[in-house]
Amino acid sequence: MYALMAVVFFIGYLCIALEHPLRIDKAALAILTAVLCWTLLVLGADSILPLVQGGDAVAASASETVVESLRHHLGEISEILFFLLGAMTIVELIDSHEGFKVITDRIQTRKRVHLLWIIGFLTFFLSAALDNLTTTIVMVSLLRKLIRGRPERWLFVGVVVIAANAGGAWSPIGDVTTTMLWIGNQITASGVIVGLFLPSLVCLLVPLLILSFRMRGEVPRPAARAHLAESNPPETTPFERNLVLALGLAALVFVPVFKTVTHLPPYMGILFGLGVLWVTTEFLHRDKEHEHRHPLSVVGVLRKVDTPSVLFFLGILLAVAALATAGHLTQVAVALRDSLGHIYPINYTIGLLSAVVDNVPLVAGAMKMYPLVSPAALASAAPADANWLSQFVVDGNFWEMLAYCAGTGGSTLIIGSAAGVAAMGMEKISFTWYVKHVSLLAFLGYTAGAVAYIGILALR
Repeated sequence: MYALMAVVFFIGYLCIALEHPLRIDKAALAILTAVLCWTLLVLGADSILPLVQGGDAVAASASETVVESLRHHLGEISEILFFLLGAMTIVELIDSHEGFKVITDRIQTRKRVHLLWIIGFLTFFLSAALDNLTTTIVMVSLLRKLIRGRPERWLFVGVVVIAANAGGAWSPIGDVTTTMLWIGNQITASGVIVGLFLPSLVCLLVPLLILSFRMRGEVPRPAARAHLAESNPPETTPFERNLVLALGLAALVFVPVFKTVTHLPPYMGILFGLGVLWVTTEFLHRDKEHEHRHPLSVVGVLRKVDTPSVLFFLGILLAVAALATAGHLTQVAVALRDSLGHIYPINYTIGLLSAVVDNVPLVAGAMKMYPLVSPAALASAAPADANWLSQFVVDGNFWEMLAYCAGTGGSTLIIGSAAGVAAMGMEKISFTWYVKHVSLLAFLGYTAGAVAYIGILALR
């Protein structure tokens, strides 16, 4: 059963990677993989668990131990899922009120280089406040209003993918993998911002500088369509758009503050922000007709939330948890330590792997492979082990570099991140075009940021 679990997980993972050729949603594949892994674990518990526990006697039956472990992991995973649901609902509520137009309508330049830097930095900081997936969707929609024709836009869209992933890496709410590490207490909000802002900025600056020497002239703007605006008036007033945008961004930025002050989990902070926005929008639109009020309410917006993505996270995180319980990930951790020997090549390799496979299970696996070390455990460790274990304390170098590498390494291929997949679907960018025109830029930025992180540590 132990070997069969690994085989089932590998096959499930391969099917997820081949989602588009198979034409089966990855959420369905992830959930099926998770259930099969846990089923095999509980059926083979009598033979697997003694291996993991070193042959020690177990007070309860093996199957009861597996069920108890499942409940424990599900509790940890639920914190991530409720946080994502709350954040996605807030962002969709802002978008339904056209709140992002406040930002996008202020971009007037037509020069390619100027627009490149504006788009890059706007995406970088917007991704830190929202998340890289949502920011990519917003920025691609913006580029359609600024640049005419797909081939002309594609290079800018590639920069959006790089900038969104770089911006999400240094914020606790900017990327799902960074959020996972933050909720798991491997990193703190202040620690990841201070530790990763400069490496993430370098990751963006390198591609921007290279492209600045290659781009010339002005971009073609789309034809004006004023008559459409007259026949289809906006459903929200400027006051409503500005209010919902301000409250939504404040709710997202408030989450780390809420966690620091109350010590409650982040999903409680995001649910508080969602509750405030929910009450505000209900009061704001209370006098409107139902057909105008419903699309602007949280109830109406919930239908637009990407629920399959949430179910995908549930499935893949449960599958990884099954391997952690069975002991597979411990074996992989030991193998990586023995073969690579240092946290820098381990994290750099994980980042490059995230360009091929999804970074969510990679980070989930790393969190299970390398448990968080408490100060007491570090103090009692033997001198020979203390240096290695010190990398795995809260805000340890391993966790910070893992957040950077897993967040930005996926930009190397367009299928390597949620931002890239969203851009690929919206703009119909081919895999080979991205490899030819963007992959090298993303790789150079990723490597430069990793070197910058190591250099900063050396100077401390």
